[in-house]
Amino acid sequence: MSRKPWDLAFTAAPVEVAALRRVMRLHLGIWGLHHVIDGAQLCVSELASNVITHVGRGTPATLAVSINGTHLRIEVHDPDTRALPTLIDANSDAEAGRGMAIVDAVADRWGVQLYPDRKVTWCELRTGLTSPSGHLEGPGVLRAEALLSLYGAVVWPPRSDLSRMTSARTEAAVVAAITDFLHWLRVHGCDADEVLDRAQTHFEAQIAGAEDQSRQAVR
Repeated sequence: MSRKPWDLAFTAAPVEVAALRRVMRLHLGIWGLHHVIDGAQLCVSELASNVITHVGRGTPATLAVSINGTHLRIEVHDPDTRALPTLIDANSDAEAGRGMAIVDAVADRWGVQLYPDRKVTWCELRTGLTSPSGHLEGPGVLRAEALLSLYGAVVWPPRSDLSRMTSARTEAAVVAAITDFLHWLRVHGCDADEVLDRAQTHFEAQIAGAEDQSRQAVR
């Protein structure tokens, strides 16, 4: 899957924060990163609200989102290089700084980069991707890769990096594994065709469920 970086200019205002949350949900749904939507929306809200509170309403700003390695990177750019985000003690009664405390709790890491004309406040969330354009490390995928390693298969790389030789070798290992399971079913008196049909039905139901989640995210 191609997960290309994107950015969106916005004006620091409460109504814009809600719009940014909707856009974030839309893009992460398209990217198949449904499980990080809530955390990403929360971080976007706090980073944008930080600009409203400490830089000022009406400030021109930019939201930039990308994949950094296997992390989701969220950046908010604004023109004030003096108003730096602060992190307060969670037990403090002060109101200022609570937004960054929330980001600190949700994200794996965050920071601030200063440039002559702007500052960039960023945070990164773990996605579970095996590579920037690869699949998610779901339990089923991990179990399959562990099993295929017994057949001498190469751990499946992103499609863009998959050579013909590697593809053929991995697919041969998959065929060998399925064939061995069919032999096991036959030896134990099971109907191999019925099991294959049930597996196909179960697989298609999982794919349909994932597609439904993606459509709901787009709405």
